[in-house]
Amino acid sequence: MKKTLLTILVTTAVAIGGAAFAIGPDQSRSAAETSAETETTSTFDIENMTCATCPISVRAAMKRVDGVKSVQVDFEAKTATVVYDSSVATADQIAAASTDVGYPATEVTAL
Repeated sequence: MKKTLLTILVTTAVAIGGAAFAIGPDQSRSAAETSAETETTSTFDIENMTCATCPISVRAAMKRVDGVKSVQVDFEAKTATVVYDSSVATADQIAAASTDVGYPATEVTAL
Protein backbone atom coordinates (compact mmCIF):
# COMPACT_ATOMS: atom_id res chain seq x y z
CA MET A 1 0.00 0.00 0.00
CA LYS A 2 2.76 2.46 0.96
CA LYS A 3 4.75 1.59 -2.14
CA THR A 4 1.73 2.20 -4.39
CA LEU A 5 0.97 5.53 -2.72
CA LEU A 6 4.61 6.59 -3.04
CA THR A 7 4.64 5.63 -6.73
CA ILE A 8 1.49 7.69 -7.37
CA LEU A 9 2.94 10.72 -5.56
CA VAL A 10 6.23 10.56 -7.47
CA THR A 11 4.46 10.13 -10.81
CA THR A 12 2.17 13.08 -10.06
CA ALA A 13 5.08 15.28 -8.99
CA VAL A 14 7.00 14.49 -12.16
CA ALA A 15 3.93 15.15 -14.32
CA ILE A 16 3.25 18.49 -12.63
CA GLY A 17 6.90 19.50 -12.83
CA GLY A 18 7.02 18.67 -16.52
CA ALA A 19 3.84 20.63 -17.19
CA ALA A 20 5.20 23.65 -15.32
CA PHE A 21 8.45 23.47 -17.27
CA ALA A 22 6.61 23.23 -20.59
CA ILE A 23 4.40 26.22 -19.77
CA GLY A 24 6.95 28.38 -17.90
CA PRO A 25 9.39 29.46 -20.61
CA ASP A 26 6.69 30.66 -23.03
CA GLN A 27 4.99 32.73 -20.35
CA SER A 28 8.21 34.27 -19.03
CA ARG A 29 9.35 35.14 -22.54
CA SER A 30 6.14 37.00 -23.33
CA ALA A 31 6.24 38.73 -19.93
CA ALA A 32 9.82 39.84 -20.58
CA GLU A 33 8.88 41.10 -24.04
CA THR A 34 5.92 43.00 -22.61
CA SER A 35 8.08 44.48 -19.86
CA ALA A 36 10.72 45.64 -22.35
CA GLU A 37 8.05 47.39 -24.41
CA THR A 38 6.82 49.46 -21.45
CA GLU A 39 10.17 50.10 -19.75
CA THR A 40 10.95 53.81 -19.51
CA THR A 41 13.97 55.67 -18.18
CA SER A 42 13.46 59.19 -16.84
CA THR A 43 15.81 61.69 -15.27
CA PHE A 44 14.57 64.01 -12.54
CA ASP A 45 16.05 67.20 -11.08
CA ILE A 46 15.93 66.91 -7.28
CA GLU A 47 15.79 69.95 -4.98
CA ASN A 48 16.82 70.29 -1.31
CA MET A 49 19.52 67.59 -1.27
CA THR A 50 22.08 69.05 1.12
CA CYS A 51 23.80 66.08 2.73
CA ALA A 52 25.05 62.60 1.93
CA THR A 53 21.96 60.92 3.41
CA CYS A 54 19.47 62.86 1.25
CA PRO A 55 19.90 60.54 -1.77
CA ILE A 56 19.01 57.59 0.45
CA SER A 57 15.63 59.17 1.25
CA VAL A 58 14.98 60.07 -2.39
CA ARG A 59 15.89 56.57 -3.60
CA ALA A 60 13.74 54.88 -0.96
CA ALA A 61 10.72 57.08 -1.73
CA MET A 62 10.95 56.54 -5.48
CA LYS A 63 11.48 52.78 -5.15
CA ARG A 64 8.24 52.51 -3.15
CA VAL A 65 6.25 53.44 -6.26
CA ASP A 66 4.84 50.30 -7.87
CA GLY A 67 6.51 49.64 -11.21
CA VAL A 68 9.85 51.29 -10.36
CA LYS A 69 12.68 48.91 -11.19
CA SER A 70 15.77 50.95 -10.31
CA VAL A 71 16.78 54.37 -9.01
CA GLN A 72 20.23 55.94 -9.30
CA VAL A 73 20.68 59.23 -7.43
CA ASP A 74 23.59 61.56 -8.26
CA PHE A 75 24.11 63.83 -5.25
CA GLU A 76 26.60 66.11 -7.02
CA ALA A 77 24.35 66.67 -10.05
CA LYS A 78 21.18 66.72 -7.89
CA THR A 79 19.46 64.26 -10.24
CA ALA A 80 17.84 60.83 -10.13
CA THR A 81 17.64 58.41 -13.04
CA VAL A 82 14.72 56.02 -12.72
CA VAL A 83 13.88 52.92 -14.76
CA TYR A 84 10.21 52.00 -14.46
CA ASP A 85 7.35 50.16 -16.11
CA SER A 86 5.27 52.90 -17.71
CA SER A 87 2.22 50.63 -17.81
CA VAL A 88 2.25 50.63 -13.99
CA ALA A 89 3.83 53.94 -12.91
CA THR A 90 4.03 57.48 -14.25
CA ALA A 91 6.77 60.07 -14.00
CA ASP A 92 4.36 62.27 -12.03
CA GLN A 93 3.85 59.53 -9.41
CA ILE A 94 7.60 59.07 -9.05
CA ALA A 95 8.22 62.82 -8.75
CA ALA A 96 5.41 63.10 -6.19
CA ALA A 97 6.95 60.34 -4.07
CA SER A 98 10.20 62.32 -3.81
CA THR A 99 8.35 65.59 -3.24
CA ASP A 100 6.30 64.00 -0.44
CA VAL A 101 9.47 63.23 1.55
CA GLY A 102 10.79 66.79 1.20
CA TYR A 103 12.79 66.62 -2.03
CA PRO A 104 10.79 68.20 -4.87
CA ALA A 105 11.44 66.39 -8.15
CA THR A 106 10.86 67.54 -11.70
CA GLU A 107 11.17 65.26 -14.72
CA VAL A 108 13.86 66.48 -17.10
CA THR A 109 14.02 63.72 -19.71
CA ALA A 110 12.30 60.51 -20.62
CA LEU A 111 14.01 57.91 -22.82
